[in-house]
Amino acid sequence: MTASRPTQGNSTTTVLGRRLGGELIKLRTAAGLTQTHAAKALTASTTKIAKMEGGWVPVRDPDIRALCELYGVHDPGVVGGLLELAKVDRERRKAKGWWNDHAINGVMQEYVTLESVATAIKMWQPSFVPGLLQTPVYVRALTREPTATTARTRGPEEEFVAARLARQQRLSNDPPLSLHTVIYEAVLRNFPGGADTARGQLDHLAQMADLPNITLQIYPFSGGTHLGLNGSFNIISFTEPGAMDIVYAEAPFTQRWVEGGEGAAAYDELFEMIADRALGKRESASFLRRLRKEL
Repeated sequence: MTASRPTQGNSTTTVLGRRLGGELIKLRTAAGLTQTHAAKALTASTTKIAKMEGGWVPVRDPDIRALCELYGVHDPGVVGGLLELAKVDRERRKAKGWWNDHAINGVMQEYVTLESVATAIKMWQPSFVPGLLQTPVYVRALTREPTATTARTRGPEEEFVAARLARQQRLSNDPPLSLHTVIYEAVLRNFPGGADTARGQLDHLAQMADLPNITLQIYPFSGGTHLGLNGSFNIISFTEPGAMDIVYAEAPFTQRWVEGGEGAAAYDELFEMIADRALGKRESASFLRRLRKEL
């Protein structure tokens, strides 16, 4: 069964809506204004403002512009970022995507809907090959590893495989998703399913790394320890990277959303540190070839 997102009456909160609402709260607070001031500017109720700021309802472009004017925000980059985020959230609320036909749990369903409308993702993975780059054989092997997935997150094997493959279409869409991923060396030395799985997966990674929209780096054992070894995280961008980012972080039995602000910035700094200490793109390609020859 798919877990439902929080609801309030006929409204539904979304990660994108909360991200937008958080920005509106920050701008209103910086201007020294209350929800009552905002409500008067929109000729609306304070209840509507509260729902907008809480991510419960879609926000119209005229309301974004009116609030920016009220709050004294005239930077085209800031206003444009808010408008773009509001647009993506409205489209995401209306869309019926492929994920609605798969038994994907609530948190993961929210993630794949964001992934479907993202423009770029930075991804650190210390445990598994990133889902966007997994082969069908690797996915099937994961479903058979009792410590790699759980029945709650996995679902029926072929449905699990189909969902992973459907997600991967984002890498070849027009325009394609821009993906920058750093994979820990341990992932490439500990494959579910053994050598047969490893050969096909390493070949696939090498092939995908050649695509212009993909940057793939390997973080070697020699790179040393860092906070990212505690779990994986993905930094999802919808406009200009850094403007309206959302972070999805994952550890065993735990998932966490970080909706912008200093928290998201801290993850971005951590990712850049990891990428700086990882092998470069060419070195990573050579590393994959060496591993393949060892099998």
